[in-house]
Amino acid sequence: MTSPAAPALHHTTAGPPGAPTLLLGPSVGTSLSLWEPQLPALSRRFHVVRWDLPGHGGTPTGVLATPGTTTVPELAALVLRLANALRLHTFAHAGVSLGGAVGAWLAAHHPHRISSLALVCSSARFGEPAGWRERAAVVRAKGLDAVADGAAGRWFTPAFAASPEAAALVEELRRDVSPEGYAACCDALAGYDLRPVLSRIAAPTLVVAGRADPATPPAHARELTDGIPDASLVELSGAAHLAGVERPAEVLAALLAHFAPLHVHPAPRTAL
Repeated sequence: MTSPAAPALHHTTAGPPGAPTLLLGPSVGTSLSLWEPQLPALSRRFHVVRWDLPGHGGTPTGVLATPGTTTVPELAALVLRLANALRLHTFAHAGVSLGGAVGAWLAAHHPHRISSLALVCSSARFGEPAGWRERAAVVRAKGLDAVADGAAGRWFTPAFAASPEAAALVEELRRDVSPEGYAACCDALAGYDLRPVLSRIAAPTLVVAGRADPATPPAHARELTDGIPDASLVELSGAAHLAGVERPAEVLAALLAHFAPLHVHPAPRTAL
């Protein structure tokens, strides 16, 4: 039997190896550290696998096929490669923004692989493609300083934007994200539109929205909830785009409640 290919995405694991597996995906401009507030509690109940986007954290940009052509399906294929290397037949997935889009695409196109899904501050379509293409071009031409200065204002409410947690994430953006990796993720968002196939998602789905989110406002969350059969919605006041950092306890509570049934029917690991 041929062994699964080694995963291209940098990842870390935590929690009991025999527990149900939960993959966690980050947003553009952040790394797997985005999930630190929820990790201690989640890893007590699940085998948690956090992964980094290309050019973010520990994943090199070189895992992408061709610069300028990155798509969400390509990113999803990298996540499936990781799951196969870990011998996961099915797994739960939670993702923030682009990380959520990757999970939603997998749930729509590979429904047998996703046992449960959580979409945190995500969308079926992230606005007009032109804006993302313009941002990708600016970052390729001028570097990350062109977007880092305004990151806290996009990610957090004004009351939280000057916090140490916000400053640490902006510093991580400058330090641990490559311009090409960031731009490639913008390319993926520009070409993403899952609206026509939302009804294909059969996995139990939780949608979490920040009511003050300027990037994926509550209307985006309601579109996901309306389009995905039997999806549930939690809207958080006093939270913007990175709600898990700004309102960590509330996001954790929503995730624990949603993923609780996995303990009754744990996802199997098999040779792939």
